[in-house]
Amino acid sequence: MAEITYVRGDATAPQGKGVKVIAHVCNDLGGWGKGFVLALSRRWPEPEAAFRRWHRERAKNDFGLGGLQLVQVEPYVWVANLVGQRGIRTGRSTGVPVRYEAIDTGLAALGGRALELGASVHMPRIGCGLAGGRWAKVEPLVADRLTARGVPVTVYDVD
Repeated sequence: MAEITYVRGDATAPQGKGVKVIAHVCNDLGGWGKGFVLALSRRWPEPEAAFRRWHRERAKNDFGLGGLQLVQVEPYVWVANLVGQRGIRTGRSTGVPVRYEAIDTGLAALGGRALELGASVHMPRIGCGLAGGRWAKVEPLVADRLTARGVPVTVYDVD
């Protein structure tokens, strides 16, 4: 069984050898403009463009809570757009937008794809920033859906 490794650093510059998938959580409104996605967009335009197209064409595809989209950004680097939050926080919001069951579904799909690619998975503490989730609830999902299946995971905490 693989383990979750915690490091200080930038998840958009994944450490290690081989194929790497950078996973992050997106909202179900098609919005892209705050949080970790800004760091992704500074490095590569493809994940945002693919996400916006996926959302725009959602009547004809699998976009929605729990959905997963893999976008290749370099020969050995992919970005996983995982739809794991319902809406976004606004000044009138009550509750948090994170949806743990959607993250679980997306991670299950990601586990299969990572195994197909022979990839490790790299991420910030997904669902715990703007989505308002708690790592104590997300970490077991990562362990069940990824590391228990043999997928190595590195979680990045920003300096």
